[in-house]
Parts: sequence; structure tokens; C-alpha cells
Amino acid sequence: MRKLLVAGNWKMNGSIESAKALAAGLLNEVGDGASYDVAVFPPFVHIPAVAAQLQNSDLMWGGQNVSAHKRGAFTSEVSAEMLLELGCQMVLVGHSECREYGGENNQLVALKFKQALATGLLPVLCVGETLAQREADETESVVWSQIQAVIDLVGMESLGQGVIAYEPVWAIGTGLTATAEQAQQVHQFIRSHLSENDDIIARRMRLLYGGSCNGSNAHALFSMPDVDGGLIGGASLTVTDFMAICQQADALSNGE
Repeated sequence: MRKLLVAGNWKMNGSIESAKALAAGLLNEVGDGASYDVAVFPPFVHIPAVAAQLQNSDLMWGGQNVSAHKRGAFTSEVSAEMLLELGCQMVLVGHSECREYGGENNQLVALKFKQALATGLLPVLCVGETLAQREADETESVVWSQIQAVIDLVGMESLGQGVIAYEPVWAIGTGLTATAEQAQQVHQFIRSHLSENDDIIARRMRLLYGGSCNGSNAHALFSMPDVDGGLIGGASLTVTDFMAICQQADALSNGE
């Protein structure tokens, strides 16, 4: 059985003090030995403060992005080695906002996935379609092209060492949410296509849902057979809202 993962993407929010408080609050509420996994992705400059709070705990932390390059004259970029030095275990690659505002294409995202994995980080590959693409019935082709680019570069076995987060772009920060059934439909499509390459990897790989997930809909979403947790945005910025989601993961993990 795949262990549920609840991951909070804090985006460009907060201060050092608020990051400390949020991390400490989550640690106090989640504790160690949880039946599900928890990870947070603070802004780069807040990672040391978060790491200081979460070190020696079961909670994980990571970067919101990573350079495709190992090191060198790449001003403003952050390498996978730098993230490792800060104790990061994970990193997001290909988030829709990086694709949209940063101009990241499928090939660049694949290079970042490769660099993260080669350095020892667990990459969370973000995929998803825009509203226009959904309305044009292009969801499956768009999502699979984003995954296929990674397979083409690193192979199926390496892809299977990461996590995939399906985030319908039209449901991020808009208040709109895919229904549990809509999320399951895309997750099932992803897993079935992965299975065509390698059934064992497909059954083992965790697929997260990201797109206005909250305490009210988390149980329905996480109950779907191919949804293995969530990549949480706005609802991860307060302990109360994030724990409302974690409580649903805990209930489902314990068969409730």
C-alpha cells in the first residue's frame, strides 16, 4: 500500500519568524510516527529556519525549485547540492507557476528532475493542464507529454524514484477544485500509462493531487484509489488549515 503524502508548498509567503512558527506548530501537531508522510517546501531563504525546527523529526522539507546545472556561473540559481547542505530531502520541479512565469518547458523540467535525482534529492514532478487545454480536451496529451519528457531523458526506473503531482492549473489559487472523480480520472490515466512502461513502478509510485485542496475536500480526494495525498498551496500556510488536511490523511491511513 502506498503511504499518503501531504506536502505544503509555501510559495513566496511569510517571514523567517512566521516560517519558524509554522514549522514548530506542525511538528507539535503531527509529531513522529505518523501513519502518513508530511513535507513542507518553504521559500529558499527560510529553509535554514525550518530545518532548525524540523531536524531529527519525521517531517521532511525541500526546495521549491532547483537548477538544472550542478554548479557554475548561473546567477540567481540554487543547486541540488546547496539544497542538500540545508538538509533538504525533496524538491519540486516543473511547478505550473515556474512553467508559466519562468518559461520552463518540458525539456528543462526533465533536466532539473535528473539533476535532483542524481544529487540525492527526491524530485516531485508537477504536471497539469490549463483551463483552455482542458476545454479543448487536451488534458491527457498535455499531462503525458510532461511526464514523457522525463522518461525520455532519465528512463522509467529513474522516474519511479520520484513523485508525480497532478495540479490542474485552472484549480490553483482560483478557489476552483477538481472533483474527486475528476482528479481520479487523471490520476488513473497517469498510472495506467505508467503501467504500460512498467507495472511494478506504476503501482508503487505516489501520485499527489494539487489544486485548492483543503480540509473539506481532502477526505474525498485522498479516498480515490489513485490519489496518494496532496501538494497543498494556500491551505498549508496556517497550522490549523494544514492539519485539517493531515487529519483526513491520518483517518484514511488508519482505515477510517
